[in-house]
Amino acid sequence: MLGDTAKALQDAEASLLEDKNYHRGMFQKAEALYNAGDFEMALVYYHRGNRLRPELLEFRLGIQKAREAIINCVGTPDRVKLNTTGDLSFFNAQDEKKKRKVFGSACVKRPQQVVRRKKEKPNNEMTIKQMLGDLYGDRQYLEKLLKETDNTSLTGKHINRLVQDGLHYLDTRTEFWQQVKPMYARKYEAILALNRGRQAKTSPYDHIVGELEKVNKLMHENNYEGVLKKCQRVMGTLDSISEVHLPNKMTFKAHIHSIMGNAYLEMGDYVNAAVQHQMDLTIGEEVGIDDAECRALDNLGRVHARNGKYQKAIDVWERKLPKSKSTLETTWLCHEIGRCYLELGQSRSAKEYGERALQSAVEAQDDRWKLHALVLISQAEVKSQRLSSALISFEKAYEVAGLLMDEEAQDAITKAMNEVNMKVLDREIEGGEEVDPVYRADFEKWKAEVGESGKEEQTAPAAEAKVEESDQKPSTQLISAAATSVTEKS
Repeated sequence: MLGDTAKALQDAEASLLEDKNYHRGMFQKAEALYNAGDFEMALVYYHRGNRLRPELLEFRLGIQKAREAIINCVGTPDRVKLNTTGDLSFFNAQDEKKKRKVFGSACVKRPQQVVRRKKEKPNNEMTIKQMLGDLYGDRQYLEKLLKETDNTSLTGKHINRLVQDGLHYLDTRTEFWQQVKPMYARKYEAILALNRGRQAKTSPYDHIVGELEKVNKLMHENNYEGVLKKCQRVMGTLDSISEVHLPNKMTFKAHIHSIMGNAYLEMGDYVNAAVQHQMDLTIGEEVGIDDAECRALDNLGRVHARNGKYQKAIDVWERKLPKSKSTLETTWLCHEIGRCYLELGQSRSAKEYGERALQSAVEAQDDRWKLHALVLISQAEVKSQRLSSALISFEKAYEVAGLLMDEEAQDAITKAMNEVNMKVLDREIEGGEEVDPVYRADFEKWKAEVGESGKEEQTAPAAEAKVEESDQKPSTQLISAAATSVTEKS
């Protein structure tokens, strides 16, 4: 927003130090690199973000604009056509040299000089005027103000510094726009436009991409009804365009079904959300669009899980597991499947998937997901009445929370461990074992507290234990669900 690409890049890199797979930090780094003119590295990070979150439109749009900027800077081979016309004297001279035979003299070849093209800079006033457009008048005003300002006074020096900053910003923007689309590229496009005979300014592809940008903005604003209306209009436009003019028409249609499904999900309309994501999946399978198929399976699982249909969510996510593209994605899937099994009361399967999630989290070197997986394992062991094993798992989770410096998670884990300890003590008392009087007094006190507040704790929102958007769910929510599970089921 302030035009300081260097600081923007530093902020983006700082966010990636904490989590190298944080998609928002990756997008901000790509944007900062793009605005700094480093289009190749920007393209790299747009691709990385797209692999992590293929359902997000901004990464695909970033890939498109970075590619266009690179093409505009470097050029494309179809703009260069070689022919046989021109000066052939060089080749004639070479033929004459071949005819002559020289003996007794050493031939020393001089290395050919490589002529390097200098980067074009907007170094003349006409170029600057064309690049800045309406801002050229502002630049003239700043230059005039700079000449008329008295630098001897304190106020004049302050104004001078501000004017210099403004001129520097305009100059850097001019250079950036020259890199994104140099003057020769603009002239080339102008000639093509004339040759097309005043055809439409935007192609069907550009029009659809522009509309999807507006849809994406509405999604960020949580205007889900607006999203649905806009998507329906875009879908109507797509139906009127043939695949001859828009080869990737079905890709766009699948993506729009996915957006509509997400909007319905946020509005709590699970039926329509499932319908839209199923249409996304059908297009992906029929046309062979892997990204659409994987995206639809992810989203369908979320819809079923949030609707309480855990077995359906398990079936969908187990189809997605073999298609997983990264260890982090495998971690997420195993964790969510385990959570669904936990909700169904199948603690053995829940623990198995929790252990798979933990193994993948270790491979991905992601401590946050280690914490989630350990809490899931602990919950499964509590429901299986394996209280000693649950304590060990909770202790491991406590250590990981300490590494993450997550005090809220540590407090929740401590509460859960106390609940388990009291259950162990209760089991010993019921078995007729000798118990230390101090422990017995603590147990009676705890039992009284649970009796008074049991209803509030036991009716703790089931949504806390339900599967939600896992990559954004706080660890404390998972751990508080674990504590609730200890109170309810042990």
